[in-house]
Amino acid sequence: MLDTAEIIALCRAEHGDPYAVLGMHADADGLWVRSLQPGALAVAVLDAKNGRQLVELKERQIDGVDGFFEGVIPRRRNNFPYRLRITWANGVQDTDDPYRFWTVLGEMDVWLLAEGSHLRPFERLGAHLCEIDGVAGTAFAVWAPDAQRVSVVGDFNTWDGRRHPMRLRRECGVWEIFLPGVTAGACYKYEIRASGGHLLPLKADPYGFQAEMRPSTASIVCALPPPVAAGSSPAGDRLDAPMAIYEVHLGSWRRADDGGFPNWRRLAETLIPYVLDLGFTHLELLPISEHPFDGSWGYQPLGLYAPTARFGDPSGFREFVKACHAAGLRVIVDWVPAHFPTDEHGLSRFDGHALYEHADPREGMHQDWGTLIYNFGRREVSNYLIGNALFWIERYGVDGLRVDAVASMLYRDYSRSEGQWVPNVFGGRENLEAVAFMRRMNEVLGQETPGASTHAEESTAWPMVSRPPSMGGLGFHYKWNMGWMHDVLAYMQNDPVHRKYHHNKLSFGMMYAFTENFVLPLSHDEVVHGKGSLIGKMAGDYWQKFANLRALYGYMWAHPGKKLLFMGGEFGQWNEWNDETSLDWNLLDFPLHAGVSRLIRDLNGLYRHHPALHQVDFEPAGFEWMAADDADCSVVAFVRWTRDRSRAILYVGNFTPVVRHGYRIGVPTGGQYVERINSDSEHYGGSNVGNGSDPLTAEQIPAHGREWSLSLTLPPLAALYLEWLP
Repeated sequence: MLDTAEIIALCRAEHGDPYAVLGMHADADGLWVRSLQPGALAVAVLDAKNGRQLVELKERQIDGVDGFFEGVIPRRRNNFPYRLRITWANGVQDTDDPYRFWTVLGEMDVWLLAEGSHLRPFERLGAHLCEIDGVAGTAFAVWAPDAQRVSVVGDFNTWDGRRHPMRLRRECGVWEIFLPGVTAGACYKYEIRASGGHLLPLKADPYGFQAEMRPSTASIVCALPPPVAAGSSPAGDRLDAPMAIYEVHLGSWRRADDGGFPNWRRLAETLIPYVLDLGFTHLELLPISEHPFDGSWGYQPLGLYAPTARFGDPSGFREFVKACHAAGLRVIVDWVPAHFPTDEHGLSRFDGHALYEHADPREGMHQDWGTLIYNFGRREVSNYLIGNALFWIERYGVDGLRVDAVASMLYRDYSRSEGQWVPNVFGGRENLEAVAFMRRMNEVLGQETPGASTHAEESTAWPMVSRPPSMGGLGFHYKWNMGWMHDVLAYMQNDPVHRKYHHNKLSFGMMYAFTENFVLPLSHDEVVHGKGSLIGKMAGDYWQKFANLRALYGYMWAHPGKKLLFMGGEFGQWNEWNDETSLDWNLLDFPLHAGVSRLIRDLNGLYRHHPALHQVDFEPAGFEWMAADDADCSVVAFVRWTRDRSRAILYVGNFTPVVRHGYRIGVPTGGQYVERINSDSEHYGGSNVGNGSDPLTAEQIPAHGREWSLSLTLPPLAALYLEWLP
């Protein structure tokens, strides 16, 4: 019989090794079976093969002890499959005993997890529907190396931590258990007793594949999505391919009819055709991982492996991505490894100690957001994040990850005053562990998912963000060009009469345009927190604001670099973005707003179909200034070339409200040029000044240092695209 002290420890959920005493164990008397079933009236052992009752267990009568049963099956020495028949006040339950099943993790898994080198830890950690010895159930595994005891609690065991304490695999600090009969849809958490003996708040599963709708916070047992079939995505993100990205916050793009969140099916029916009609090639979603606070827009995630319940279940998101691919759209999701919130059900002090985060707040607390910073130098944490990056690409078919707040990871003194940060081992401010993490993440994705891309939101001058780790770079495919964005928006806010004094803000970006593989972003960050809308930033009266916005888009789509536009910008939304309401779709009923939308559609069409505008984005060979320094007229002009220089587009931008007749612009060669887009066309809401649809013939008259030139009419506050016809 079991020692009284051990029974008391079990009933108090304080026993360090429940598998050593619960279940079936042999000794000289036979096979002892022990089970803890608080509230049960009786427990019997059945032969699993034939259902025959073998023995009725006796409840130990000990003060303060409830529901501990044990008994011996005499004259038997070898363990065999058995079941338990439990009599409750409201009926009888036949069930398999979790403590008759041995390990969940294989030895190789244990060692890879211990090393922090398991490429796909999500295949072993978390809750996995499976069969063991022909019995269906769920295998649970969670990393909590400093815990004294961990139990799975859920709606299948009345959230009672005494019922299903887990086994610790000491080699890797992972606790595991197989629970027969637990099926998809079951809600669960982990009850953790810290090494000091105190119970922590119930924790959601760091590897949970599904989560409850907020404000509820439990994880939900959900089948691991199967790998997405190879070749299901549209063509990969080659550097010479067009990339026009429509950035979306799903919760406020278009609310459901009842004012709530749309579901994935509704989004597939409405968002996908809308984006296709506008000619975008990519859809970028603000973070869709589970997050507790709507107002974080997903940038404070806690369930990195769970698509948010706001739009439906995980299978709905998978079908949404599949529908995007069927329509020819590639999908990028915002991914947030920079920080996580302190909510008690999350990763914060997960096993009672700083596990995922740094213990020292000078390293582990984000000053800007009051969130926690991952300990990138801990192998298991880095493995958790890299595995998550693979997970979204392999299991949901996501085509790219936009990595948020890269700068905050790169620098130990980011947003910190003197004395509030810890130098690296060399005394510097660079976060060497974060650098190593990002390089490793990009290397793994490059090896395992070569068709996917990564995009860095990095706002400093850190070198070679989009260069391979083998060259000393961080390994991203693209970097957001925050400098270009700030300069150009600042320029457009100036009254045109003053723009000649700020002309360098238009041209300076070309000084560094080819140092990285840049995306030109007009993102959500530019239309919130009192910054107003894009059209609200434009100088001038009502008509001029629209003309300026069209001129801005014309400049952006011609400029080297991939394109990104946040929702609402495509039709000139007046109001600053509000994440709690839909976009102001009624504005499309007004001609000037509809005109902006038509311009975006036509810009995307020309951009996608004319290789000169996208084929050589990241090398000087694809760009040639025609007029860079005409500050007095606020005019810029340049040519975009194909790689073989067989095709070209001439862009001319006039950033004053003055019509310039007979403006002579140098061109690189003779031939004819035809106007393909004029942002001042009446089709877009403009004054319809321009050069007509007939080809213009270059003349052998020098201008801007060129032998050949064109005499053009430059419309006010407008962009012209002229195709060279050799």
